[in-house]
Amino acid sequence: MQIQSINVFRSYQLGASLLLALGLTACTEKPSTPPVTPPPVVPVVPVVNEGAKDYADYNTLVWSDEFDGSSLDQSKWGYDLGGGGWGNNEKQNYTNSGDNSFVSGGNLTIQARRQQLGSNAYTSARLLTKGKKTFVFGRIDTRAKVPKGKGVWPAIWMLGADIDQNNWPKCGEIDIMELRGSRPKELLATMHFPDANGNRLLKGTTNTLPVDLSEDFHIYSVVRSKDQIRMYIDGVQYFTFGPGDTAGNYPFNNPFFMILNVAVGGDFDGDPDASTVFPQQMQVDYVRHYQYK
Repeated sequence: MQIQSINVFRSYQLGASLLLALGLTACTEKPSTPPVTPPPVVPVVPVVNEGAKDYADYNTLVWSDEFDGSSLDQSKWGYDLGGGGWGNNEKQNYTNSGDNSFVSGGNLTIQARRQQLGSNAYTSARLLTKGKKTFVFGRIDTRAKVPKGKGVWPAIWMLGADIDQNNWPKCGEIDIMELRGSRPKELLATMHFPDANGNRLLKGTTNTLPVDLSEDFHIYSVVRSKDQIRMYIDGVQYFTFGPGDTAGNYPFNNPFFMILNVAVGGDFDGDPDASTVFPQQMQVDYVRHYQYK
């Protein structure tokens, strides 16, 4: 009886040890987990035309207005309206009147007139593609004949399409062509951009030409590629600009819209004097956006 009891006890000990070992194994064994599937590799697709190419390589027309109809195509252009100086103490009141802008003979004409409207002694027009068409990379050509005369200020330019969210100058401004009417041989190109506090900085150039720009049509061009802006007149480059020219804030890789206008008076060329003849006209043969594909 005693030997049997000892054997039973040993059997009990063995069974208990086995159960304990199994229990410990169950407690310490890590549960199996499914293998982690890495995310798919998404190839980086470059933005269309972000690489810089030569002027002539931009030969695929992707948008244009040839102004061949009898009225302005309002699916492409809208109007800025009003006076108030526009931040430059200008003297004109912009209207949508046919007296100030019209399409005829294959040209858009923007006409500044000596005409009282409200508190402004002059009327004119400012047309823009805001809300209708924006442009990023590629080449934009504007073939135009500009006016001259003291206090007359024609311009072909662009503003950042996010201007309503990032007010000027944070949105950026690209002045492709500006002309002081008293100096019709001087072509100006200027870039406006913000410093770290949102204050305006600018860099530009004045290109003195052998011809009076008001005497004939010329092609004013901007070529935009990633981190680079180039300006041309009649296919000849005269200005370039990039991030190294800014204070670290470069909004010029963003979408921009086009503006065409003739201002009168203000800080840029002073006010008209007795020598200035009105009406004054800027005629635009076309605006074309090219890319390479």
